[in-house]
Amino acid sequence: MKRSSRSRRIAGAAAVVGALLATAACGGGSSDDEGSGAGFNAAVKGVAAKSAKKGGTLKFINKQEFDSLDPQRQYYGFAWDFSRFYARQLISYTPKPGNAANELTPDLATSTGKITNGGKTYTYTLRDGITWEDGSPITSKDVKYGIERIWAKDVVSGGPGYLRQVLDPKGEYKGPYKDKSKDKLGLKAIETPNDKTVVFNLAKPNGDFEQMLAMPTGSPVKADKDTGAKYTNRPFSSGPYKVQSYTPGKSLSLVRNTNWKKASDPIRPALPDKVSVTFNSNLEAIDRLMIKGDYDVFLSATGMTPSGRNEALKQHKGNVDNITTSFVRYVDFTTKVKPFDNIHCRKAVIYGTDYKSLQTTRGGPQAGGDIATNMLPKSVKGSDDYDPYGILKRGGKADEAKAKDELKQCGKPGGFSTSIVARNDQPAEVDAAEALQASLKKVGISLNVEPIQGSTSASITGSPAVMKKRGYGLSMTGWGPDFPTGQGFSQPLIDGRFIEQTGNYNVSETNDSEINKYFDDALKETDPSKAGAIYQKMNHKVSDLAVQMPFIYEKNITWRSSRLTNAFSSAAYNGRYDYSQLGVVK
Repeated sequence: MKRSSRSRRIAGAAAVVGALLATAACGGGSSDDEGSGAGFNAAVKGVAAKSAKKGGTLKFINKQEFDSLDPQRQYYGFAWDFSRFYARQLISYTPKPGNAANELTPDLATSTGKITNGGKTYTYTLRDGITWEDGSPITSKDVKYGIERIWAKDVVSGGPGYLRQVLDPKGEYKGPYKDKSKDKLGLKAIETPNDKTVVFNLAKPNGDFEQMLAMPTGSPVKADKDTGAKYTNRPFSSGPYKVQSYTPGKSLSLVRNTNWKKASDPIRPALPDKVSVTFNSNLEAIDRLMIKGDYDVFLSATGMTPSGRNEALKQHKGNVDNITTSFVRYVDFTTKVKPFDNIHCRKAVIYGTDYKSLQTTRGGPQAGGDIATNMLPKSVKGSDDYDPYGILKRGGKADEAKAKDELKQCGKPGGFSTSIVARNDQPAEVDAAEALQASLKKVGISLNVEPIQGSTSASITGSPAVMKKRGYGLSMTGWGPDFPTGQGFSQPLIDGRFIEQTGNYNVSETNDSEINKYFDDALKETDPSKAGAIYQKMNHKVSDLAVQMPFIYEKNITWRSSRLTNAFSSAAYNGRYDYSQLGVVK
């Protein structure tokens, strides 16, 4: 793909956003400039428009469809946040602003787990008064059955597999639909001695087990309401709202679950009478509709378009939050594709990259985020400022001399040619790939940009065979933690035991025994700080191997409607608002 004048427009837009944000941060302008919202960054500093008033319709809009409404099949971050309206778990995240949200708190259970047997057994007691939408009680067997569904990968596909790995590492259980045992007791690792007690027996200790239970895959499912692959169309509610109607690609409507009892739920205030989602494929139109006041929140929370954020910052600063997410934007090296099987060729790319230009494509330091020097986001314990390639020391600019020296060391003194994959339904990825293309050209590396549809990425970047066959040496991508630990962020990306032939996220195909052992050692720790110290060593080793090239710790400009109450940025949900806490002014 040839580079165009689009880069100049991006640079200009980033400069405008930077100036507007600087003005907002300094409190410049009159109170009228703040618009009718709760104030610039009000949901970053604390809780914007705190209120306990009930009623009204909370209106979401989104370009992207849910990957699924079925809790066991969800992997989109915004779907996890949204599912809290209708799905509960034994354990969940604390409804507090910022990093305080990362603390686990009881939901369906009366307390966090009672841990015995050297960290391998977790026991929970269910609360009184927890019910399904038909008024029947939620039992321990419902919790067990819901979790068992994730073993039925041929029917319930798509969600994370952490619980499978810790409860059945040998893959012996076949799932509830193929359970041929006479007693039909299901997965032996989960015991239900009575309707109020759930006992989990892990194959070996895992300090993040409760983080896994807090994911939607830990949600209960009532067996006689399970419709298999069709459950995504109408999940049966254990939360304060239930599905009224759903037309994929068009709209979703939730209404109150009249059998939900607030006394049984310490987390959800259930303020709106109704929650709606409208899908619209035009991002600029979405911005206009939000600014107009037709919608309250952009569901996927990936930020406004350049034109939308410029208008919002100029005329409606009081409705804008500049949120730091837990996402890292980075480039994967396909180390099985030449010449990236050579570490010096990888380092040549790192030194030859102008990080400032990539940052500009994402919106600049304020709207886009800070330049990244390593792969752990700041919200994860173990994160530090490790910068082995001196990126910040040189102000994010390329070091062409070192890049050319690395080219000599990898046997390519005249440079080489390669291709980079970028998703064209995420325009900023293509823009960043083009900026990288221009940067590397200066040191003799010719980069061909190959746009792909995001919907096909699982079969392209997720397939080592396809990446090798097509000679794709680089992949432009981004990642946020499944849960806020080194395991929840890094393990799918860098642990060699997680390399898959389809749906692969370890694109670099890194399989380093020292890195793998760091994960094993960290998982034995129940003290998050001790585990974090191990993950720090792991992350340093990943940086030293030069198998990934992070370039930004992501921020974005998020619209918050003037009707919205109780909005705050939650680290547990990658900086998005905790949707379960939101209300609206009628």
